[in-house]
Amino acid sequence: MIKLNENFLKLTSSYLFAEIAKRVAAFQKDNPQKEIIRLGIGDVTRPLSKACVEAFRKAVDEMGEPGGFRGYGPDQGYAFLREQIAKNDFLPRGAEVGVDEIFVSDGAKCDTANIQELFAQDITVAVPDPVYPVYVDTNVMAGRTGSAADGRYGGLVYLEGTPENGFIPGPPDCHVDLIYLCFPNNPTGAAATKDQLKAWVDYARWEKALILFDAAYEAFISDPSIPRSIYEIDGAREVAVEFRSFSKTAGFTGTRCAFTVVPSSCMVYDSNGKAHSLKDLWNRRHATKFNGVSYPVQRAAEAVYLGDGPAQIRETVNYYMTNAKLIKEKMAALGYTCTGGVNAPYVWIECKSDSWKFFDTLLQNAGVVCTPGAGFGKCGEGFIRISAFNSRENVEKALERIGAVC
Repeated sequence: MIKLNENFLKLTSSYLFAEIAKRVAAFQKDNPQKEIIRLGIGDVTRPLSKACVEAFRKAVDEMGEPGGFRGYGPDQGYAFLREQIAKNDFLPRGAEVGVDEIFVSDGAKCDTANIQELFAQDITVAVPDPVYPVYVDTNVMAGRTGSAADGRYGGLVYLEGTPENGFIPGPPDCHVDLIYLCFPNNPTGAAATKDQLKAWVDYARWEKALILFDAAYEAFISDPSIPRSIYEIDGAREVAVEFRSFSKTAGFTGTRCAFTVVPSSCMVYDSNGKAHSLKDLWNRRHATKFNGVSYPVQRAAEAVYLGDGPAQIRETVNYYMTNAKLIKEKMAALGYTCTGGVNAPYVWIECKSDSWKFFDTLLQNAGVVCTPGAGFGKCGEGFIRISAFNSRENVEKALERIGAVC
């Protein structure tokens, strides 16, 4: 008989955003006349920039001509896109990243989930709390954890983000092998300084650990002193992989394009202590299990860096950050303590109550969808996340409703 991977049975409840969707659907069914404003899931709402659309359309036209048609693309992505990434995202920040170290994919979520396939099952994994659920769930699926108890899985090292440390945990006082970091943070919106990231890089070098650094929200950083890449930190190339996405930056959530950087100097070790190139291993996995992002999508992503593209992208980012400012100011005026909303499109709000109950209150009484902090981990209880990804009109309307309820 065919047997299942019983690690899947250890997963608690459903995926956070699937649970939110289920509750919203049930409310809509019972209240079909009620307008719902979604400020929960981090899905963008503004259209693709004109530069990206024009590049997309031109590339589709090419694919319709005998001389322009392309089949399977290069495993790592087309050179024209990888060259622009290296030139524009890293070189100006003093971060050394080679074109051959960039792997184009269909999403940072996919890459952060898939890369753990390369590591042994018995490694020790450290995750932030609150945390993006994919980091935890994929390691549960892989069998690196025990069962869940009191909101946490046995075998994981939880890095607690609290108001006391500004939601930026430091290295633990024990050994770990694999470390997930996300800055600007999802869900708290906190952004790490160079000194804070240096402490992590120094720890990883000392412990021969690996950092998986999720920088999906780097474009929202407004403080010039905050690093946008972990490779701005000396020594990071030896111990860190970085994940980036065009989803939030350029509105590619439905178009799908991202990339992962794996430096040539980043090593992993076999059971005998022999070093192996992580880049080569990821390349092997990438070539075997992924057929690449389509040519038109990669041309559209390239347009982010060319001509009017950068200005158009910045305009969209600024639009969302103005929304974030409005949300933070309104919630603070209502007496709530808030984090984020400055270098990230999320506002993390201390709701001083059960976060799922607060979620239900806003949904049922205001018709507004937020994200309950408990869905991000034990340390998320007592908080909610409100997303800036919506129209100005909807954000202002939602804040009026929240003000009436709260």
